[in-house]
Amino acid sequence: MATENRIHFWRRNAKVPGRYPKDTKPKFNNLKSKKASSFHEFARSTNDAWDIDEEEDENFLGTPSQTSSLPSGLPSSSIQNQNPVGDSETGVSHIPRTRDQDLHHVWEEDVNGRVVRSTSDIHLNTSTVRSTLQKQPSLPVRPIIPLVARMSDQNASGAPPMTVREKNRLDKFKQLLASPNTDLEELRKHSWSGIPREVRPITWRLLSGYLPANKERRELVLRRKREEYFGFIEQYYHSRTDEHYKDTYRQIHIDIPRTNPLIPLFQQPVVQEVFERILFIWAIRHPASGYVQGINDLVTPFFVVFLSEFVKDVENFEVAALPLDTQRNIEADSFWCMSKLLDGIQDNYTFAQPGIQNKVKALEELVSRIDEDIHNHFKRYDVEYLQFAFRWMNNLLMRELPLRCTIRLWDTYQAEAEGFSHFHLYVCSAFLIEWRKEILSMVDFQGLLMLLQNLPTIHWGNEEVGLLLAEAYRLKYMFADAPSHYKR
Repeated sequence: MATENRIHFWRRNAKVPGRYPKDTKPKFNNLKSKKASSFHEFARSTNDAWDIDEEEDENFLGTPSQTSSLPSGLPSSSIQNQNPVGDSETGVSHIPRTRDQDLHHVWEEDVNGRVVRSTSDIHLNTSTVRSTLQKQPSLPVRPIIPLVARMSDQNASGAPPMTVREKNRLDKFKQLLASPNTDLEELRKHSWSGIPREVRPITWRLLSGYLPANKERRELVLRRKREEYFGFIEQYYHSRTDEHYKDTYRQIHIDIPRTNPLIPLFQQPVVQEVFERILFIWAIRHPASGYVQGINDLVTPFFVVFLSEFVKDVENFEVAALPLDTQRNIEADSFWCMSKLLDGIQDNYTFAQPGIQNKVKALEELVSRIDEDIHNHFKRYDVEYLQFAFRWMNNLLMRELPLRCTIRLWDTYQAEAEGFSHFHLYVCSAFLIEWRKEILSMVDFQGLLMLLQNLPTIHWGNEEVGLLLAEAYRLKYMFADAPSHYKR
């Protein structure tokens, strides 16, 4: 019965990307009578969990409309500059995303049984590309979660004054950053337990490897890298409607409105256009993986942190009000820092996503050693780790935690050696064990999956993240003899 519930739990909808229409979908032999024995079978059985209505595709490719434009002043010799389309009363609508829709993949199976990334056969050209931010009236409106529940951190506007300890930590960071050659090891040591908001932007640039430790060279490097990024836009962005790239652009265009849909900042036209350019340029410069759903989430912490250098209330600030040069700098810095992060985990996004497969297997083995009761509980009710942990690895827990918690988590990830690849495994283990009582109280497959996809972290803050990281650190050293595949 548990196995039957597990199969029927997943939603099946022929309109979802990566899924064949009913009359052309390949037949698979007796999938209901056996457990998924491979990653590809799991991908087939769960399919893609995005809901894409026919009307949405028609809005995207139907009536000729305006193409999303670069801000005025950007290199645009081959890019049309037109006004975005929006709704003056209700603002830009977004595609709501629920947690049970988020366990998604980007594969489909062709008639020869080979797994490939999903694409679209719909022709895309410059005369029919819908604006990135066209309102989609058929989709329901989601309520906005208050600021305190989403992004504010301990030093945000309205927070209590800094304690003496916090002020001393900030002074130490400022001292390190002001030295002619910043001691990066010392900076990492202080960053592990969190970076003060005031110095987080420059610290993230340094820890990611985007900026050099030598203070005198930083301005020159920033200017050169920012110019290089906008050179890529001038060279490549116009090709987003070419036959070769239209599927990549279409998927990016669909995913951007789903990126943090409850935060007003990410529903602004200018912000969504920034994300569209960043993701498209990254995708065509990394053909080994291209764009994969989930990468869109990884831009947001960098964008918020670099915006916070100029704005206190980032969630509700109108980015279009910033000077154009400031907007450009935030965009370029977000691109380069995201690229540095992805360089270390790119096998998570190459064909069949082998990096994620290895990490999920490693998580299963690690949990079996840490907490045998949880591991056996999953086995008893036919819960596969891939069914919940795929998203944890693909999105670095970004869909399990509020954005403010992700930013705090990334302070440590950038301070820790192999933070995004290796240490993340122990954080996921600690995160799972955190919910031990709730997991063991669930006695059916569907209840377990619903719990693991809707863990109640919305009110988490720095304290909870700090405890999670401390536990992950403990596990890392308790299981120092872990098999080598934990580090893949």
